[in-house]
Amino acid sequence: MTTTGRFFCADAARTRGDSIVGTAPHGTAWVLIEYRGGWPANGFDGLGLEPGTKALVFAAAQAVRARVLLVRRHGRQGLQGPPRWAVLRYDATGAHRQQWGTWGRDEDLAQIVPALAAPGEPGGRPVVLVCAHGLHDACCAVRGRPAGRALSERWPELVWECTHVGGDRFAANVVVVPDGVYYGNLDAGSSLTVVEEHLAGRIHAEHLRGYTDLFPPQQAAVAAVLDRFGPAGRHDYAVAGTVRDDDGWRIRITGRPPAPAVVDVEVRARRTPRNQLTCRGPATSSAVVYDAVSVRPG
Repeated sequence: MTTTGRFFCADAARTRGDSIVGTAPHGTAWVLIEYRGGWPANGFDGLGLEPGTKALVFAAAQAVRARVLLVRRHGRQGLQGPPRWAVLRYDATGAHRQQWGTWGRDEDLAQIVPALAAPGEPGGRPVVLVCAHGLHDACCAVRGRPAGRALSERWPELVWECTHVGGDRFAANVVVVPDGVYYGNLDAGSSLTVVEEHLAGRIHAEHLRGYTDLFPPQQAAVAAVLDRFGPAGRHDYAVAGTVRDDDGWRIRITGRPPAPAVVDVEVRARRTPRNQLTCRGPATSSAVVYDAVSVRPG
């Protein structure tokens, strides 16, 4: 993609070759609220909802560190019936949990509060979120919406556009929940391949930002194992141990057959030079990059 006369953070990041590894925000719960009107730049926080209900939802989500995202179908299609809400939870066993409802009045969103306190129902198909929050960052629209269109045409029941998920410079960003898997640097074509492989139980290192139940060095270790030994399912590898030392981390990964039973990965962190990392933020800042410097089967 080429652009002229305006700064686009995703173009700049790809030109620099910014690493996406280890950049998935940590978290294991998500609140989705279908909102068919315009999205404020700060998403749920900026909605003019009934204040009491909004405060209840925000406090309940904050208590379990759930991320609240506004969602909509691509092109605002499929608008039959009342808008929906969902509470999605990652489960390390793979029995991910979901609870869905509908709302018409602002006060109906208070149903989210008890849903956040309940375990939810196991099973359910994954939800594919595509960040298309253009008012937050232009690249989320320029790159996210074509990916959202392509994915929606292929899997109309699974795919939603969503508000900011983090990492504007890695647009187009796709998040599969409650699997808790972040992908980045996608376009319409690669997004189809990545999601098709994900749904088939084959997560590849290419385009993988990380697993949200892991911290950045652990995300980098798992990505390195996938890169070395090939794609695997979401729960085929687990972090068995993480030891911090002066130079970085020593991380032990265990695998299910046919994956290697044990892999030891050494990860080091470094800082990049200062750059403008978002379209809207003129200030420059440095990013942390996590490099896997050693991958050794046990």
